[in-house]
Amino acid sequence: MKLKSFFIFAFVALVGSACKESFLDINSNPNVLPTASPSFVFTNALNTTATNLIGNSATGTQPNELGYYWAGQWSQGNGYIINTTIFAYNFTNGDFTYWDAYYDNLEDYQFVINNADANNQKYLKGPAKVMKAMLYQQLVDMYGNIPYTDALKGGAVLAPKFDDQKAVYESLITLLDEAIADLKANPFASAFTGSDIIFKGSVTKWAQFANSLKMKILIRQSRITGRETYIKTEINKIVTEGSGFITGEEVGVGGPSFYLATAGKLNGVYDRWGYDANGAKRALNNFPRPTQFLINSLKAAGDTLRMKRIAYANSGENGTVPGTSILKEVAANYTGTPFGVSSGYLPANTTSLGPSLIVKGEYNRPAILMTASEVQFLLAEAKQRFSDVTLPLTAKAYFEEGIVQSFRVLGANVAGAAAYKGSKIENYDFDASTNKLTAIAIQKWIALTNFSGLEAWTEYRRTNLPVLPQSVQVADNKRPVRFYYPNTESGSNGANVTAQGTIDAFSTRLFWDVD
Repeated sequence: MKLKSFFIFAFVALVGSACKESFLDINSNPNVLPTASPSFVFTNALNTTATNLIGNSATGTQPNELGYYWAGQWSQGNGYIINTTIFAYNFTNGDFTYWDAYYDNLEDYQFVINNADANNQKYLKGPAKVMKAMLYQQLVDMYGNIPYTDALKGGAVLAPKFDDQKAVYESLITLLDEAIADLKANPFASAFTGSDIIFKGSVTKWAQFANSLKMKILIRQSRITGRETYIKTEINKIVTEGSGFITGEEVGVGGPSFYLATAGKLNGVYDRWGYDANGAKRALNNFPRPTQFLINSLKAAGDTLRMKRIAYANSGENGTVPGTSILKEVAANYTGTPFGVSSGYLPANTTSLGPSLIVKGEYNRPAILMTASEVQFLLAEAKQRFSDVTLPLTAKAYFEEGIVQSFRVLGANVAGAAAYKGSKIENYDFDASTNKLTAIAIQKWIALTNFSGLEAWTEYRRTNLPVLPQSVQVADNKRPVRFYYPNTESGSNGANVTAQGTIDAFSTRLFWDVD
């Protein structure tokens, strides 16, 4: 693993613009760190995290986009030659190589942690540790065993050993505990709240985000035999700590004070699948299409309020009345695309990414890292599986609030969520649902649509829910369960990659993927 250069975001970051890395790469030696203010590095690191996860017009398929496909939420529009790498699962260790970008980003956060005290910016240590934990969890969820204890040491360790993925998960709980302690001890200096383009210096919200990540890490392991006592103990510690969880809002990078209507400075989602800085529709707007399975499932449950926020009706957005569809927004005008189909579903005849994600002119929405709805479903599963944990509400209450928060973040009228109470609709009405954990998983899958594709795919691997149709391009039942280690790591750290054994992306499951 090589240590790449830091990208100093300095003045432009604080006023809300974004720059390409090549303009800011100041190192001549990639194994020597530059001198920079941790606050500048932290701001750019947050922006880089969003770009690495979500992408923009200059990137290829990033983890969130791939996750939407492999979670069965999005397919490919038929205006393009079918992408067999994604839809026929014809990929190698040269594809989906998110590894280097993630470790580069982790170096940024480690720089902040290492240099915050010396620069009298201690308030950045806690947030940097939270982000470090988030990235490491995502790396585990993509690759399994990864460098952790030997990583981020620059020239001192050029070939870091790999740590067991379960041990990394446990270490992340400890790291988040440290982050919360740092947050409580070091409130933001008012002059530097602008460097925090997520929570504007709110240490309370950072602590809530840390607890929400801890809950995700714990619930990810909930199907593993023998982990119940550990999980319950750690959940009770979260409750005792007292900061709570993210509620009623999203964890989002940037927003109106950061993104600009300038090329290269738009929200990445808008930039990739929506419009350019001049309002011209991107060619890729016709590429991702909500799946037939998703659209038909929502229709079958009468869940049309959310459907109309997840997707535009056939023919897409009305550019003269942004946020509305060209066609009348009735269920009959919403046609999903079968997963992996290569013909018969042209853009004019199918639904496209909806107003919850793209509205012409709304280039400065935050780039979402985690939703309040996801957190509520984590709590619902925790209470349903472990009824004696000290979480104060019932599984049903968390479940119903998860649906409410899903409606809210999509921009649907939240009153529509109440209609499912007592409706007798399977997996919507908690009391009437045959399997409560299945109901939680399926509602979580819906709620993650358009916001957290990597998480949706990860949860699908963990729960096998919902039961998705196989890609039209694939003759058997095999699906990817992980990525290969990238060829870049094999080239620079080959002995340690080889030590992980033979990796089969279709059968070498991660430790939390029990079936």
